[in-house]
Amino acid sequence: MFEFAEKVLLVTGAASGIGRATAEYFFKCGASVFLADLNSNVVAELAAKLDPTGSRVASMKYDAGHSTDAKSVVDACVSRFGEIDFLVPCAGIYDENLIENISDEQWLRTMSVNLNGVFYIVRQAIPVMSDGGAIVNMASQAAHLGGSITHGHYGATKGAILAFTRTLAKELGPRIRANAVSPGSIETPMISRNIATRGEEIVSRTPLRRLGKPEEIASVIAFLCSDAASFVTGETILVNGGAYMG
Repeated sequence: MFEFAEKVLLVTGAASGIGRATAEYFFKCGASVFLADLNSNVVAELAAKLDPTGSRVASMKYDAGHSTDAKSVVDACVSRFGEIDFLVPCAGIYDENLIENISDEQWLRTMSVNLNGVFYIVRQAIPVMSDGGAIVNMASQAAHLGGSITHGHYGATKGAILAFTRTLAKELGPRIRANAVSPGSIETPMISRNIATRGEEIVSRTPLRRLGKPEEIASVIAFLCSDAASFVTGETILVNGGAYMG
């Protein structure tokens, strides 16, 4: 575990999966945590579970595809905790369709949440982030494989996140570090359908012969936010059990 006492984490997509695991991990490390998610009831329940006193955890409804929501969440976090030290945008969608069958609406919604949403929350948070702060974006193994069949729109957003993160690192250094994590197949609700239909195949192609767990991504995110990674910026860490070795 890392020591994050007196630090503040803003995490989006906090209702489930990697976002939830990240919130739980940072809270255990001593951080105050602001939870943002479209499912306001679930994040409110998580906030109450983590900290019944409400002194170190707060939550808010948030739609990643709306820039006004990004402003509201950042403002609320700063109002509640006074600062933002760590920003981890985890909100995302993972629809499945062949490119020829992707509708305009499906394409634009994926771009809106997975790419625009990261831009909106990062742009809003930069001016109020603490010196020495860190941003960790969620990319994906799909961004490195040269494509992901039936997930072309998802893979496109994640490839863009890699380039966006490197630009952030160049623009924000030395005040703020920016890195990304590219998870492989992780046991989360977002890819439950994929696991149900292709789980055995995925495991067979993974040298560690299993799926990853959300907390295994959360611990890498924590490393990138910690002083242990104080000279790491503009990098992407692949966490996939060896399924892809770039």
